[in-house]
Amino acid sequence: MQKKVIIIAVIGAFLGIFLYYSLANVKPTVNDNSPDWIPIEEAQQMAATSDKLIFVDVFEIGCKYCRAMDREVFPDSTVRQVLDANYIPVRIDGNSEEQITFNGEQVTSKAFAQSKGAYVFPTSLILDDQGNVIKKKTGYMGVDEFRQFLYQ
Repeated sequence: MQKKVIIIAVIGAFLGIFLYYSLANVKPTVNDNSPDWIPIEEAQQMAATSDKLIFVDVFEIGCKYCRAMDREVFPDSTVRQVLDANYIPVRIDGNSEEQITFNGEQVTSKAFAQSKGAYVFPTSLILDDQGNVIKKKTGYMGVDEFRQFLYQ
């Protein structure tokens, strides 16, 4: 009887340690050269007073292609030059119920994404200061393709 308790305790401790380290490594990594993502309301105000357009990255937390763009495309120095020079970068979780302010109205991130036709992730949008879609592309884009998308 006492052997069973000891074996169960050892197995439980092992599983606990294994689970802890497994979950600790699941945290998303933050890239050093990622754009400084700005809330959509602030981006609209900035776009109204500048000659820049708004770039919106509509993503989903579990999307592997969204993570790939975040890891490979957005930190690229040539992409950053184009983004920083011509756009105000915004990031929206297209499946979130988080409230955002867009055009003076409170909407969920999901409702905003769907109103712009973003049902598949990732979706890249270029908007004017009024929130009108100027350009839209759905799916993963490599560095070269994304740079071409940003050039109008």
